[in-house]
Amino acid sequence: MKNIIIYEDNNSLRSSLELLLQTNQQYKVIAVFNDANTIEQDIASYKPDLVILDIDMPGRKGTEVVPIIKRINKDTKILMYTVFDESDKLFDCLCAGANGYVLKKSSPEKFLQYVSDVLDGGTAFSPTIAQKVLMSFQRANENQYNLSDREKEVLRSLVNGYTYKGIADLLNISTNTIRKHVSSIYEKLHVSSGREAVTLAIHKKIV
Repeated sequence: MKNIIIYEDNNSLRSSLELLLQTNQQYKVIAVFNDANTIEQDIASYKPDLVILDIDMPGRKGTEVVPIIKRINKDTKILMYTVFDESDKLFDCLCAGANGYVLKKSSPEKFLQYVSDVLDGGTAFSPTIAQKVLMSFQRANENQYNLSDREKEVLRSLVNGYTYKGIADLLNISTNTIRKHVSSIYEKLHVSSGREAVTLAIHKKIV
């Protein structure tokens, strides 16, 4: 039996969630609240397996209390349940320790699957949220070494087996300029040879 607490300020939605969760005999809703103002006492007293947490409630916001929950009981799973899909709220919650972030427009079947995924130790994201997370990681991967567009072109050419002269001819710049770009690439990638640069570029999918 998994014990669940719901924090949701909409009375109708809160009741609907409680009824939906109780259709699964493995879940027990042990408490419901319309705000998170007493969350320290709630988590310490009830020790829930899962907290379903609205972001925008009166008083303390969901984004504020995620780290509080994790500090009191690091094993408690947190599923954010919200109408918001803004990136700042999403990543604030994930960085603070939330295990999932799903939209209130999710179907009952999907919502129960999200709950199951989180309780099983996984993560749960509505499709639009998952896309935002993926795009963020892709951007982070592309930009983490701060290579310029020209440096990426040079590195891509090295990966493809071009010599310095071949790259110079391809990009219509001098060999000396290529050497300067390569030197900068080595510094940014923290490598000391072309082989290391190419290996890292392939492994990290930099280009």
